[in-house]
Amino acid sequence: MTKLNELAPRPGSVKGRMRVGRGPGSGKGKTAGRGVKGQKSRTGVSIAGFEGGQMPLHMRMPKRGFNNPFAKEFAEVNLWRIEQAIAAGKLDAKQPIDADALLKAGVLRRAKDGVKLLGKGELKSKINITVYAATGAARAAVEKAGGSVTATKPEAAQEA
Repeated sequence: MTKLNELAPRPGSVKGRMRVGRGPGSGKGKTAGRGVKGQKSRTGVSIAGFEGGQMPLHMRMPKRGFNNPFAKEFAEVNLWRIEQAIAAGKLDAKQPIDADALLKAGVLRRAKDGVKLLGKGELKSKINITVYAATGAARAAVEKAGGSVTATKPEAAQEA
């Protein structure tokens, strides 16, 4: 049995740290691998993107678009994914399905600002699902299977 005081890394697996600026014999003497004089040879330099006082390229480019800070981000779920969870026994088609049920079944990772139902795939089970919004194709597929979709999205927002 190995004793604690005899523990050591495997030979050749640990390398000593490079000591720079310790003379020409060290292999990293004088400029210590930094080239020659100037700002970049010193420590604490952050001049990436600096163009000598000229307006930098990233600031010369025109601005485009708009990012809405109030935009809602949805967790999207397709019909085939719900059908897959029902077939695997993770979701009960007879119970009402909502964001919490989808999270518990592992269909979604997080609910974000709401769940949006998308129409990709085929739905064989009759389900009653409550989501923030659903596409027309998804709504039609659920109703064709004999189920119902309840959207919690406010009416004013649905018309717009």
